[in-house]
Amino acid sequence: MKEKLSWKDFFEEEKKLNYFKNILDNIIRARSLGIKIYPRQQDIFNAFHYTELHEVKVVIIGQDPYHGPHQADGLAFSVRHGVPIPPSLRNIYKELSQDVPNFIRPNHGCLYSWSKQGVMLLNSILTVESGKAGSHANLGWLTFTDKVIDIINYYLEDIIFLLWGSYAQKKGRIINRKKHIVLNAAHPSPLSNRSFLGSHHFSTVNKILLTRKKSIIDWSIY
Repeated sequence: MKEKLSWKDFFEEEKKLNYFKNILDNIIRARSLGIKIYPRQQDIFNAFHYTELHEVKVVIIGQDPYHGPHQADGLAFSVRHGVPIPPSLRNIYKELSQDVPNFIRPNHGCLYSWSKQGVMLLNSILTVESGKAGSHANLGWLTFTDKVIDIINYYLEDIIFLLWGSYAQKKGRIINRKKHIVLNAAHPSPLSNRSFLGSHHFSTVNKILLTRKKSIIDWSIY
């Protein structure tokens, strides 16, 4: 790894740029007009708060946050405690049950325990309007998350990217495959879960981590 950089350093630089200022200004303006935006303001950057740059081992890339009330918690595929587990996450749990010995399906969908182990749960788009999937696709977030991958490309090595579905796989074009590992699978949604199930990504990640002499991920949900 090159000289140590934190996500805080990264954000300090992005805050100076017009595209990033415009993203935040648009969100603030929408909220002031009574438009419901998810996740909550304090949760938008949880993927960075919970997984520091130098701690990243795995990056799971999602599309945009869940757009139902109280669902989005700032982590891709994760939902807040007390919220019913969405279909995509139920299929993720199903695959874990088949792929990871002794995995016990939890009664909630909060994936915080993964993020604290170096699994960065990064949506390509970090906010969404209530009930309107993809509504913030043109807000500037795609530029932002491309730059996040650029930072990972430059500062880190041997990061394992899990790209589920065609949307996430579009991000694959900017991942440096000479330095990092990319695993592709179908999206875990009910529309494509047959080809997601059986992908064995979770056990594969741990096998790769062992070969890199890194600690494995405990995929249990606490």
